[in-house]
Order: sequence, then C-alpha cells, then structure tokens
Amino acid sequence: PRWWSNGPGDRYEWHEHGYHKVLYCLSGGIVFHTDDGDLELGPGDRLDVAPGTRHAATVGPEGVECVEAPA
Repeated sequence: PRWWSNGPGDRYEWHEHGYHKVLYCLSGGIVFHTDDGDLELGPGDRLDVAPGTRHAATVGPEGVECVEAPA
C-alpha cells in the first residue's frame, strides 16, 4: 500500500492506470472526476478504479490523506 496526502485545492489531471486500484480516504476529502460523473470521498470511503478508467481529482478544502494499492 501507498499512503499519500495533498493540500486543499490540489488537483490531479486526467489520467488512467493499467491496473485495478483500490483507494481509501483516511481524512479530509477529495472528488474524483470520471467520464460517468463525480465521486466525492470522505473519511472511511473506498473507491475502486478499474484498469483504463480515465479520472482526475480535486482535493477538498481540508486537504486529504489516502491509502491505495493495486488489487
């Protein structure tokens, strides 16, 4: 697993991965943008990202701390 954090308002540009990714939000919040719509994550929420899924993200006003791993 990999732990990461970002400050308020940080952004991840559109990208995709060649593997299935599982992500848990530990604190703060983040919105993942996908072609199917936005997904808002808060503490305790889990997100599964299938291989090849285009996504971007915007960190919430309190910053965010997450842990993720390939599945």
